[in-house]
Amino acid sequence: MGLTGYIDSYYASSAAQAPERPALEGVAEADVCVVGGGIAGCSAALHLAERGYRVALLEEHRVGWGASGRSGAQAIHGVAAGQVKLERLLGPGDARAVWDISLEGLALMRELIRRFDIACDWVDGYLLCAVKPRQVRELEAELEELRERDAYASVRWIPREELRTLLASERYLAALYDSNSGHLHPLNYTLGLARAAEACGVRIFEGSRALSFVPGEKVRVTTPRGEVRARYLVLCGNVYLGATAPALARKIMAVATYIVATAPLGAERARALVTNNAAVCDMNWVLDYFRRSADNRLLFGGRVNYSGLKSFDAPAATRARMLRVFPQLADVRIDYAWGGEVDITLNRAPHFGRLSPNVFFLQGFSGHGIALTGIAGKLVAEAISGTAERFDVFARIPHADFPGGHALRRPALVLAMLYFRLRDLL
Repeated sequence: MGLTGYIDSYYASSAAQAPERPALEGVAEADVCVVGGGIAGCSAALHLAERGYRVALLEEHRVGWGASGRSGAQAIHGVAAGQVKLERLLGPGDARAVWDISLEGLALMRELIRRFDIACDWVDGYLLCAVKPRQVRELEAELEELRERDAYASVRWIPREELRTLLASERYLAALYDSNSGHLHPLNYTLGLARAAEACGVRIFEGSRALSFVPGEKVRVTTPRGEVRARYLVLCGNVYLGATAPALARKIMAVATYIVATAPLGAERARALVTNNAAVCDMNWVLDYFRRSADNRLLFGGRVNYSGLKSFDAPAATRARMLRVFPQLADVRIDYAWGGEVDITLNRAPHFGRLSPNVFFLQGFSGHGIALTGIAGKLVAEAISGTAERFDVFARIPHADFPGGHALRRPALVLAMLYFRLRDLL
């Protein structure tokens, strides 16, 4: 049947049933108001409620409507900026703390899935694949860093001969396999977190955009038909906050990404494509990523749009990229094609912090959000509860505005991305 109020994606069509929650009407009092019903917002609400706080969560559309419920759903270690850049930004000690927290994020996912019995098709395993010889050398260097500097024992080298037994494609030269990372059904996971939060007493209001907020000893958050008054505010809306928090909007850019889902392939044919059922990603800047679904489809993402324009045929372009990896799927029907926006920062590091002493924000996950958003929600709950050391490690990461102001920031980004697209071809 699928869920109503979501984009037409494979995830929405295969999601567990979820209640349609009411919009906020009138005034609601709370200890904490959370804005955004994705993984970060639901995790923050859950962890705050478990600490005894009265929480009201506002979602403009429906829980999991944004990136959390329509992504590539690969839960992987680290952050998008990489450890080398983090060390330059923070120093070795704090960079190591970020790394350790990213690993805790993967463990937290497994814990929440188990503790709250969230049926979201979790599968262990992630393959990072080299497409060209330069990337093989980069993989070798990354493996050495992961083992020696980061003491990360879950990753191993996959040479080309073995990789061909795992992936039915001639495209890849080598890979790193991480048994600690994995993939899941992201909308079902987000809905499961929302159910867990409600069971702990969180009130969730859908169809309730946070239009504005007034800081103060009690923050007042205005919606179209109501208002939340709370001691603390946590903003988890990412690119969808927009004019609600202009200072945050300057630090992130919305980038559109696209996914297609094939018709069911049957168990045997699906297993032959990715024999170990890992999530797979290549190393290009404009990367391809794919995985098998629980009902034996191939879910394939591989197109990004930095321009903000919708003039090209994204489903056809994404299917063409899929056939470059798996030409044997030329006869297979595409059942679903959808897109969405992820938030990136200029340095690709996550952006956490405060707009005032009692107004917190989480954004800038830059494509690494599936695991990191959950632990981010736990960190902000710790900070509000009076233990802010771990949250403040992330808050110390410096972030610049995207150049060019409102009018020119996107054209400037498009020009910058041309360099990386050209590099993919070399």
